[in-house]
Amino acid sequence: MAEGRGRTRRQVAVIGAGPAGMLLGHMLRQHGIDVVVLERRDRAYVEGRVRAGVLEQGTAALMARLGLDGRLKREGLVHSGTKLSVDGDTFRIDFAELTAGATVTVYGQQEVMKDLFDAAEARGLDMVFDAEDLRIEDIDTDTPCVRYRRAGADHAVECDVVAGCDGFHGVSRAAIPAGVLKTYERVYGFGWLGILADVPPADHELIYCSHERGFALASMRSETRSRYYLQCAVDERIEDWPDERFWDELCLRLGPEVAARVTRGPSFEKTVAPLRSFVGEPMRHGRLFLAGDAAHIVPPTGAKGMNLAVSDVTMLGEALVAFFAEGSTAGIDGYSARALARVWKAERFSWWFTGLMHRFPDTDPFARKMQVAELAYIRGSRAAQTTLAENYVGLPMGPA
Repeated sequence: MAEGRGRTRRQVAVIGAGPAGMLLGHMLRQHGIDVVVLERRDRAYVEGRVRAGVLEQGTAALMARLGLDGRLKREGLVHSGTKLSVDGDTFRIDFAELTAGATVTVYGQQEVMKDLFDAAEARGLDMVFDAEDLRIEDIDTDTPCVRYRRAGADHAVECDVVAGCDGFHGVSRAAIPAGVLKTYERVYGFGWLGILADVPPADHELIYCSHERGFALASMRSETRSRYYLQCAVDERIEDWPDERFWDELCLRLGPEVAARVTRGPSFEKTVAPLRSFVGEPMRHGRLFLAGDAAHIVPPTGAKGMNLAVSDVTMLGEALVAFFAEGSTAGIDGYSARALARVWKAERFSWWFTGLMHRFPDTDPFARKMQVAELAYIRGSRAAQTTLAENYVGLPMGPA
């Protein structure tokens, strides 16, 4: 495929080897499309990032269609519901019963990435790591180009389509002219302090806790590895949270019934992540298409981040297959509007769920009473529970 020193020709150049970029690469490769995935970091860095752990039913289904679900089926924890806790009083939302059998699967993003990378090597999906100084040119033409440096040498990939899957801080969204791109953002002013510990989880399902002292989440990565979160100040210092203080605060917010089932142990990973909502639109300009965090960010409360990226690349993959196989532009022309319709619904759910479960700087006693009243309504209303369950397991993608 070489066309001179450091220059190649591909049908699609994917920027970013996270879940969005790698899943899109696998989809296109499966259909015989000539694709390369470019990543500015090395594999160990990408694979080691601790991120999401809840897969919507549609995400698990895509992994199955691509033949990538072997380990997922063996090791993933299928959940048919979740629990909500209000100042220690817990009730359950039954996803399967409320949504005609839909479930979610707990399987860490790190494990997803390992599966994607291992299969890429076996299937000959071309990946380039350590691609530095990435830049995108000529997206307003039919032959855009992605340039980068690797090992001190300049390289260029001429292509028909560029897929920008390189995250919030990547180069792809910045390549859309400022006069074209519109952005919408909500910064929440607090973060999640999260830990990983090799201890059994407190419950076999996730517990989302709304407490007068702030939000908490009891989660897991496996039957022997727990993931716990506490709402905290966005500028919180990790050094101020030794394990003992974290466990004490977690148990206080979870309440005595759940706290009695918490197994304490040393944490081996501890981070603070700020919460924000963000959307950039359109998600297509010329021959550049955005997917995943390059186009949108959601707070983690609704477990939508990676799943929303998967829905993007599912739509984009279908559109590109039709474009290259049939010459049809209908899918790529409609991609941005179709993807954004689902993006904004996921943004709404994540914003709503975040507002319901967290204590905000302006949460006065009246506002707290409103949160408690809404949670009481959800507890007693099948309709309200169905709305929550439908959104949590994943809304349909809608017509093409």
